[in-house]
Amino acid sequence: MIFTELKLPGVYLIKPEEHSDDRGFFARTWCQQEFRDQGLVSELVQCNVSFNHRQGTLRGMHYQATPHAEVKLLRCTMGVIYDVLVDLRPTSATFRQWTAVELTARNRHLLYVPEGIAHGLQTLVDDTEIFYQMSAFYVPEAARGVRWNDPIFGIEWPLAVTVIADRDRQYPDFGN
Repeated sequence: MIFTELKLPGVYLIKPEEHSDDRGFFARTWCQQEFRDQGLVSELVQCNVSFNHRQGTLRGMHYQATPHAEVKLLRCTMGVIYDVLVDLRPTSATFRQWTAVELTARNRHLLYVPEGIAHGLQTLVDDTEIFYQMSAFYVPEAARGVRWNDPIFGIEWPLAVTVIADRDRQYPDFGN
């Protein structure tokens, strides 16, 4: 796997190294030792799948509060997503900044999201699925979020939002 740190410290785009032959290819998408060697969290305790029917669906911006903060490792297994990350770590040099990557079933890239980063995504095509691995169990009382269109972040989404949960739409402005 090839690990590339993105603009936000601790956020990595991970490219599987494909070993091809006349059958197709083989690629590793998870190796506890490789993650450990990179200094990344290597204990994952839960897996989730998110399926989205419609292009323009927006999910986010989500995170879990301490002491239930979680690392996420995710991959788009069907379709295409625009994945957005916002740094909510007050001591970070990139506090309140965001970055985005496009994950597709075709490019097979993974995204490593450390604690303290809000995560959201928008589907760019119909019938899109995302596979998540988490470092902590989901605790509903610890679920938090920031609004997807809060002007303090200035996130530029590629499409008009066609579907969004009321919870995601109604998060208050950051800091309120």
